[in-house]
Amino acid sequence: MLSGTACHRHLRRWTLLLLIVATTAAGTWVLYAVLQVQGLHPFEKGLLALFPVLFAWIATAFWTAMAGLWVQVRGRDPCWLSTAGTPPGEAGRETRIALAMPIYEEDPQRVLAGLRATYESLQQTGQAHRFDLYILSDSRDPETWIAEELAWNALCEAVDGFGSIFYHRRRHNWGRKSGNIAEFCQTWGLNYDYMVVLDADSVMDGATLVEMAALLDANPRTALVQVPPAPVNQETLFARIQQFAGAAYGPLFANGLSFWQLGEGNYWGHNAIIRVAPFVRHCGLPELPGKPPLGGEILSHDFVEAALLRRAGWQVWMAPWLGGSYEEAPPNLVEHLKRDRRWCQGNLQHSRLLLAQGFRLPSRVHLGMGILTYLSSPLWLVFLILAGGEALRRKHTDPVYFQEGSPFPVWPPSFFLEAATLLVITLGFLYLPKLAGYLLLLRDPRLRARFGGSGPAGMSMLLESLFSALLAPILMLFQTRFVVANLLGRAVGWTPQRREAAGAELWPLLASVGWQTPIAVAVGLWAYLNLPTFFLWLLPVLAGPLLVVPITLFSGMVSWGRAARRRSLFLIPAESDSPAVLRRLKELTSSLTPVPGAPPAERGYVRQAITDPFVNALHVSLTGSAHKPLSEQYYLDSMLTRVQERGLEDLGEAELRVLLNDADSVQRLHALAWEEPEAGKVRLAAPG
Repeated sequence: MLSGTACHRHLRRWTLLLLIVATTAAGTWVLYAVLQVQGLHPFEKGLLALFPVLFAWIATAFWTAMAGLWVQVRGRDPCWLSTAGTPPGEAGRETRIALAMPIYEEDPQRVLAGLRATYESLQQTGQAHRFDLYILSDSRDPETWIAEELAWNALCEAVDGFGSIFYHRRRHNWGRKSGNIAEFCQTWGLNYDYMVVLDADSVMDGATLVEMAALLDANPRTALVQVPPAPVNQETLFARIQQFAGAAYGPLFANGLSFWQLGEGNYWGHNAIIRVAPFVRHCGLPELPGKPPLGGEILSHDFVEAALLRRAGWQVWMAPWLGGSYEEAPPNLVEHLKRDRRWCQGNLQHSRLLLAQGFRLPSRVHLGMGILTYLSSPLWLVFLILAGGEALRRKHTDPVYFQEGSPFPVWPPSFFLEAATLLVITLGFLYLPKLAGYLLLLRDPRLRARFGGSGPAGMSMLLESLFSALLAPILMLFQTRFVVANLLGRAVGWTPQRREAAGAELWPLLASVGWQTPIAVAVGLWAYLNLPTFFLWLLPVLAGPLLVVPITLFSGMVSWGRAARRRSLFLIPAESDSPAVLRRLKELTSSLTPVPGAPPAERGYVRQAITDPFVNALHVSLTGSAHKPLSEQYYLDSMLTRVQERGLEDLGEAELRVLLNDADSVQRLHALAWEEPEAGKVRLAAPG
């Protein structure tokens, strides 16, 4: 790996800055020339104030993609992190790595199928002995909790993973995901040199994991390597479109980001390897002053942790060249928006950290860009409102052809060419990266075939571009709503993610997204009656909100996604030429059966934990015993009495959690359940 100086780090970034500033200045000058014909009015001044921010935003994405194009055409960046020249101190020493997967109210079998595919892939590398796997549960539902324990046991039996695969459930889930990882680091983390953080839907190739560890072995000043995850495995039309965009254009942007960032990159929260010691030493997250949503626990912890590592002098790299890193996209627009709502709150919290002492400039840029990801939506909306106001003002303003003291008319100059040029440049900045991605796959016959051929790939690109154009104003309105909600103090809760596709019902759909349709109808009708020309310009913006219900309904259908798949539309290499780890995952998920001993009754898993000797012993061994104050013991005894007299149904979910957290109480209930019916009166039979 070359040093930042040898790689002309500053030259690269100054070039990016100059390109952004130059194109933004040129675009702003053209807009100024169009607007200043008869002097600048307040609406026009507002447009000129907002335009540079919005144009610079898309210019940044464009030039990042162009840098990625340069890297991909060359085949590699000479400044990529390398395993060459492993330090003498690391030679001959096998570093130890933990794979840490925090989960919260997930389907245990699906999650552990992904973990099993990853572990089996590791075994094939011959390096699995260096890795331990940790399933770190924050689940609150007692049924999910017991199901997780059974699924963990089944996984260990299937891959001979006892002693290498561990399950731990926290009693108190402070700090959400970041708190779960922090607790892992404090308890077990320092037994390992590195850890790989996985999401519940993460799947990674074993060879990639070994290579990630080798990169840290060879680069002792690198604390984190992020491998961009590719979205895979979903079947709805919505998710397939996201998967296609990620496969076709994602490498452009990932390589471009790596080109500018070098060793001052970012962390995306999962599918990354982290050097444990500096992470523990430097990445303790503060609680922001004030109440949520802008205060309290930091939700988007990953950006902040990367900034803290950089502040301490450690390098953070993105490694888009590795591959073998996968995740799942949300199955539909509603689930996408739920995730976006959380991300919005987390990113806006970063406004409190922009000026944090000691943060490097690139880290501040990362935080600022995350904030602007969401602030750009209300800015865009205000820009459209100002444009409508200016159009209305011009309609009701009579042009002045004769200046005082002059008998000759002064015709206003035409700036049609300039306006058209600005429009073409803007559209080019938005769509040229997509075209570049398409041209890259055309030049590689093997890659072209993996995307279904030039025809289907080209049609997929056109349809994805159309879908993105419809989706953009929908997201603009939702993200504006999210920003306003945050500013009004409305915090988001911690709800489980729904990763599987499910049929949408019309009325809940109308309640969640349908509010945009009457807004689009009202704005469109007003513009059509008052500003017919402006209405035509506004149509592309109104189309998405007007059709938001059918777009959400049909794009969330598996049948539509499968129909596209049959026509080779939105086909990605991970489908047509699936890597072994994804093929194995498909085998495992297609043959999923209920967890051994899974009963159909209400609270069936909890009943199993009490009545079944094996499930009871498993739960007790994983729960452990702890010293209890007398008041807590009285509380537990009272619950045991209630269960004996009235059955499990008498306990609420929170009470049941307390009971299951106490191994002694669970053992006592088990003993009562196995006493003679006349002596033991515990009512554990399934209701009905």
